[in-house]
Amino acid sequence: MFDQIAIAISFILFLLLFTGVGIYSASRKQNTTADYLLASRSVNPWLTGLSAFATAHSGGMFISTIGWTYQVGISSVWLLVGWFLGDYLSWFFIHQPLRIISEETESETIGEFLAQKSEGYSAIAAVSALITIAFLGAYAAAQLLAGSKALHVIFGWNYSWGIILGTVIVVTYCFSGGIRASIWTDALQSVLMMIAMLMLLIVAITACDGLGGLWQQLGEIDPTLIDPIPQGLQYGFGLFMLSWLVAGVGVVGQPHIMIRAMVLDDASKMGITRNIYAISYVVFSTAAVLVGLSARVLLPGLIDGGDPELALPQMAIALLPAILVGVILAGIFAAVVSTADSQILSCSAALTQDLFPGMAHSYKLVKVGTLIVAAIILAIALASDKNMFALGVFAWSALASGLGPILILRVWQFPVRATVGVIMMLAGLATAAIWNGVLQLSGSIYEVLPGMLVGFLVYGIARIFDSQSFKE
Repeated sequence: MFDQIAIAISFILFLLLFTGVGIYSASRKQNTTADYLLASRSVNPWLTGLSAFATAHSGGMFISTIGWTYQVGISSVWLLVGWFLGDYLSWFFIHQPLRIISEETESETIGEFLAQKSEGYSAIAAVSALITIAFLGAYAAAQLLAGSKALHVIFGWNYSWGIILGTVIVVTYCFSGGIRASIWTDALQSVLMMIAMLMLLIVAITACDGLGGLWQQLGEIDPTLIDPIPQGLQYGFGLFMLSWLVAGVGVVGQPHIMIRAMVLDDASKMGITRNIYAISYVVFSTAAVLVGLSARVLLPGLIDGGDPELALPQMAIALLPAILVGVILAGIFAAVVSTADSQILSCSAALTQDLFPGMAHSYKLVKVGTLIVAAIILAIALASDKNMFALGVFAWSALASGLGPILILRVWQFPVRATVGVIMMLAGLATAAIWNGVLQLSGSIYEVLPGMLVGFLVYGIARIFDSQSFKE
């Protein structure tokens, strides 16, 4: 009983800290939609980089990456390596021009940037908004589900209570301060996420008798756990790696992450932001893989009828004193809400600025949109099954395939006709869905690769057969 109280006190103190920082950020706000959605493009590179890291790599890293590593072993690292390389390339070639051009075109949302306020191009904004709300909403639901899993393990709560708690916390500070509140709390949460992961890593590696002992014990359990090449690849390792590199490039289709590039106070500081983001990602993801491997040694029972996605909270209970279990739990929850808040705000922006532009300049209606979106995401999370990895991974690929190609073309200032833009989005999305759900080839080649390729293919065919219209 005492342990439960100590865990709860530690956990609650951190939640109050997050919420307090988010609410305090509202003291800097202006009551305009530009400030609510973009923080008036005034965020410094340190806050932007830490926020981008916390938003992009959060509950998924704590829950699903560790769970996946637990199941497949060291070969899971290639997903993270490919993802990082593609993501880092995007930071070099996409983020800075996005910041510059979005200001020149006065675009406050990703959908508005894709349409670029051109006459007759509202269809692009509307379709992108529907894709964002549908799949980013599902992605946010996956984050809330990740947090509820940790609460279920530690306190025995029903999954629904954790989902509701996460939603209430996110809405409280997002409603108060908009994206500025999200960014400020993200920066704080990223620090706690790092502390929590590294703390558990040190304890777990020690319990496994160091890295050498960990490696030896994994080999004794199952030799495939220390085989660096993934098992059962239908099309070889090269295409597998290429598909995950393109998955990293797929960050360009994630509105909640790309909006971070648009809030930076000076486009020339993008390099600082990129390096902060990259260093945080490399350290955190490496620690996550090692924790997942350690969990396979220390908690072998999860492989038979258990839930590997619960490895981290269960290992925290087994290895740490109660007060530090509370820190781990707060770290997981920080990871969850740092992504969910950004996703809810991006869905809210898509709803009120792109799908129903009549609401676009009403500060009050934009905030109402946040409540509506939060309610929809809460319903999705409560109705979903318990597999966070599958839900989050497909949502990422759907957004990457649907929005990624057209955003790249817009950033590089290629002309995109409205009809072609809509077909690109729908064709990319459909390809990803068929590849994953019908052909079931995602285990060998992640569906972002064919999805984005088809989007670019549609554009190429349109340019060839209707070159005159593109010139005009």
